[in-house]
Amino acid sequence: MSGEDKELEIAALQEKVASLSSQLETVLTANADRGPQKRRLQAQAHATAVREVQVKGKSVLVSSRERMGRNASICTQQALDLIPDDAILNQPGFVQRILDMFQQPAAHVDYLNSIQFAKDVFKLCQKVRHIFEREPRVAFVQSPAYVFGDIHGNLEDLHFFSDNLWRLGMSLTAGNFVFLGDYVDRGKSCLECVAYLFVMKYQLPNKVFLLRGNHETRDVNGWEEHYGERSFIFQCRNRFGDDVGYRVWEACNQIFDRLPLAGVIDQDVFCVHGGIPRPITNTTRIQDMLSVPRVAGINPPYEHEDDQYQQVASDCIWSDPASEEQEMTSVDPETGFGESLRGGGAICFGNKAVTNFLKQQGFSYIMRAHEAHAEGVALSKGARVFTVFSTSQDHNQGSNAMAGCMLVDNDKLQVINRSPAYKNQYVHRRDSVSVINLSESEMQKRIKLGLVREAAQPDDSDEEWDDFDDDEEEEEMDLNVQQEEYVFDKRRRQSIDLSSMNANYHDMDGDGSRRNSMTAVEEGEEEDTVDGDQDMNN
Repeated sequence: MSGEDKELEIAALQEKVASLSSQLETVLTANADRGPQKRRLQAQAHATAVREVQVKGKSVLVSSRERMGRNASICTQQALDLIPDDAILNQPGFVQRILDMFQQPAAHVDYLNSIQFAKDVFKLCQKVRHIFEREPRVAFVQSPAYVFGDIHGNLEDLHFFSDNLWRLGMSLTAGNFVFLGDYVDRGKSCLECVAYLFVMKYQLPNKVFLLRGNHETRDVNGWEEHYGERSFIFQCRNRFGDDVGYRVWEACNQIFDRLPLAGVIDQDVFCVHGGIPRPITNTTRIQDMLSVPRVAGINPPYEHEDDQYQQVASDCIWSDPASEEQEMTSVDPETGFGESLRGGGAICFGNKAVTNFLKQQGFSYIMRAHEAHAEGVALSKGARVFTVFSTSQDHNQGSNAMAGCMLVDNDKLQVINRSPAYKNQYVHRRDSVSVINLSESEMQKRIKLGLVREAAQPDDSDEEWDDFDDDEEEEEMDLNVQQEEYVFDKRRRQSIDLSSMNANYHDMDGDGSRRNSMTAVEEGEEEDTVDGDQDMNN
């Protein structure tokens, strides 16, 4: 090898060494910047909370290791703990009493059986009356929104949703809440459920939306002969006596007269109790519903209610999706509507009616209630109609029935169900160890309120309204039912003939007996007298 070749080889080796040295230096520099390697520890959902407590009259700082829940950080929880003292005290007394009752119903048995509770419900009705009256007959809502079906006086299932969906309270939970009606009858906690939902509306009028169901009519929730101790009017009278009980029942019904008929989420999901109404004008169905009077008796109607718009309202609260057999036999192929299996003038809507309605309004889905389903949520009409049922009891659906609701979140729809295995802490059987040490009188109080499952004997005790001494510094309240400025039309034919309806879907063991007029109205209260009768459904 010549000298020149050796020099070239040496130069090549020197370049290679320089390149390797440069790479090594780069690696060493990167490791130095990264620092010493530490063993990674998995993040723990716990933190140390320090708070000040009083021990023997002295302030002492104590620390504890607390789990950080997925809904709020410890700092958030500490901030929330500091809010209630003044903020809650500034609320009207009746609001706080009802909220306390809802949180721990078993601890407020005496309150629930007292005239104080009757007065609180009465005050609450006066507060929410004008809130509902100002709302349009169709509520327009933005997602995320939770949609709930029939409640039917089931405090246990309502508590399940409260404990799991708005654990920190509705005001601190993202989204809106839409309830599709049927808050009363069948369950034994109708007053408690109505009071709680009215309080939520009073506190959050732009976040909570209560739609009207067929049980929010006097003909239905006044049908004591059929529902017995599970009828709304019976519970009012049994709890407060005939006179006060009737006035509370009437005050609640005056609020029901003002509930919206439907809602629309994100201009895409139509929400209603029963179903879509038949068209009556050349405008859209939404416009037809918006034209229904803001105060409507429906069953029975007031004198100012137009027949056509009474039909629209009745269709909204009474109609059902047509079954496959009805689609082939009784549904009009031109309109898509037919007679409901309920009879009495109620209608059903088929695939064509659904297609026409969704196309006309530019909607994608219909969410409705009105029919019991053991799974809590059911689909029909090509997965375009959701039937949501939010009570698992009192509808002959078996011990494995579930209460369901829907979450509408932009372009996502989620089903949320209560499993039959879920254990509650509010309602117990009489042989449960949770109530075994109660005295017989305490046991009977809880049975009457539906907090213990056993048939209760009617309570003949009757408290006097005027005996109650209100020592709170609240505004003076007129104890009489606010005189409704509207008058029922007792001579007009109703859009729904309850007396001719077929046997109840969920009360097939009934004797089918009918009555001709409500017995709820006292002699001398003729202006509020209601002709009509009974309900054949949910």
